[in-house]
Amino acid sequence: MAEIDVINLEGEKVSKISLPAEIFEIEPNRDLIFRYIHKQLADRRKGNSSTKTKAEVSGGGRKPWAQKHTGRARAGSNRSPLWRHGGITFGPRPRDWSERLNKKMRAGAIKSALSLKFKDGKLIVVDNMEMKEPKTKQFLGFIKKLVPSMNLLCILDTRSEKQLNVKRSADNLPNVKVIIADNAGKKEVNVDGLNVFDIVKHEWLVLTRRTVEKIVEVYENGK
Repeated sequence: MAEIDVINLEGEKVSKISLPAEIFEIEPNRDLIFRYIHKQLADRRKGNSSTKTKAEVSGGGRKPWAQKHTGRARAGSNRSPLWRHGGITFGPRPRDWSERLNKKMRAGAIKSALSLKFKDGKLIVVDNMEMKEPKTKQFLGFIKKLVPSMNLLCILDTRSEKQLNVKRSADNLPNVKVIIADNAGKKEVNVDGLNVFDIVKHEWLVLTRRTVEKIVEVYENGK
């Protein structure tokens, strides 16, 4: 079991926290990471693209010309896919692009992504992150004391007003994303919102102490 420093918003070390090896120090499975990201991107596809077939295009009810004795090829409708303004053959149709990934694979991908960040030294744990009101300038002041570059994912733990203010403060910052890993409607501990795509996409990962505790509680013992 490894340990990592817990720092405050001034960049000062205030304590240490233990990180379970089975979550933060596993050998990253890059295949699971790829599968998880592929699922996330596929789930985002709306699948609304649609074209009309010969039967759906308006018009074309009358036979263009006689079947024989015209010297031209036979034609039954001027809405054939061979004709201009005709129907489309094998065009896109509305569909569900979402993919399924079982619970064990999703957990393995999350653990692999977290382990990569810890291994690379790109994981920061803060004791707390709250703001009385949303202020981007104040948020930037905190972040500059925590990480050297403005490319980070910050995962908060509670959907409280003070933590929502942190999220609002970062909404207009490029390459900065704040996630609140919580679903207030659930009775059990959860880390809804934690995902592999955002962890891998951003250079730095900033977690609160409580977020780490929730991750451990949800994913301990191979869950």
